[in-house]
Amino acid sequence: MSRLVTIYGGSGFVGRYIARRMAQKGWRVRVAVRRPHEAIFVKPYGVVGQVAPVACNIRDDASVRSVMHGADAVINCVGTFERRGKNNFDAIQVDGARRVANLAAEMGVDRMVQISAIGADTESPSIYGQTKAKGEEAVLEHMPGAVILRPSVIFGHEDNFFNRFAGMTKFSPVLPVVGGSTKFQPVYVDNVAEAAVMGATGEAAPGIYELGGPDVHTFRELMQQMLEVIRRRRLIMNIPFAVARPLGAVMDGVQFLSGGLIPAQITRDQVASLGRDNVASDDARGFAALGIRPTAMEAVLPDYLWRFRPSGQYSDIKESARNLREG
Repeated sequence: MSRLVTIYGGSGFVGRYIARRMAQKGWRVRVAVRRPHEAIFVKPYGVVGQVAPVACNIRDDASVRSVMHGADAVINCVGTFERRGKNNFDAIQVDGARRVANLAAEMGVDRMVQISAIGADTESPSIYGQTKAKGEEAVLEHMPGAVILRPSVIFGHEDNFFNRFAGMTKFSPVLPVVGGSTKFQPVYVDNVAEAAVMGATGEAAPGIYELGGPDVHTFRELMQQMLEVIRRRRLIMNIPFAVARPLGAVMDGVQFLSGGLIPAQITRDQVASLGRDNVASDDARGFAALGIRPTAMEAVLPDYLWRFRPSGQYSDIKESARNLREG
């Protein structure tokens, strides 16, 4: 019988790429999510019955245990940016990670992969970074042979980074950014998925890997590259941290008072995160240790940001016609 992997959060941005790759490897895949009816798009990743979305709440022991039965490997992709409520930082990124690792050890699961973040640090100025680090510690306490992946900002067709800012350019001549000089090392989502699969299949040695793409850019430089791809001119306005901190507090308050109906465009915790560079450490193991050659942004961004161009899918045709006329 083929081996089985349970992917917690397997229908999310990173999880769906991992699920597809695991299916291609011949594994049976359980995609554990809160709303399996919204994750049926994962079924065609394999042959009939190979990939199955199942209901799971990572905050509940019995729920996590039920979808782990018979698994040879588990991958935890669940994360959050919520500071309050039931699915807050501690509940998801610390307690949830601990629950998965503890039950994996108890049930004799061979391997575990934890998706973390480069900003994971118990001394981080952001709660997000602190809880990511505590989650790592909890995983290693119960599954010392786990593979922990710390990616920088992740890009790809479904990302909430380039898509978000590109969408903002359709309605405003100004593109506001906080931490314009903060450095990032954007990493392609399928490269992260490849690394996760290596961890689940035993091809990667246990330990922590920091995953960054081939290039390091400031936030402002990333926005400039994005604008070039979508062929729009916008004023990139850097918001000083002295202004961004109270702004984040106000937006947090509005989101809380509206019961989440008005989402915060930026939170206090995100402002705190943007105060630190988000790049792989020089002495950290990364893609090179896994034998993976990371994909450059230039090779991927045009494939999904074209829809934000003034003429959308017809931009290339119009430019070609204009060049012919000028020629």
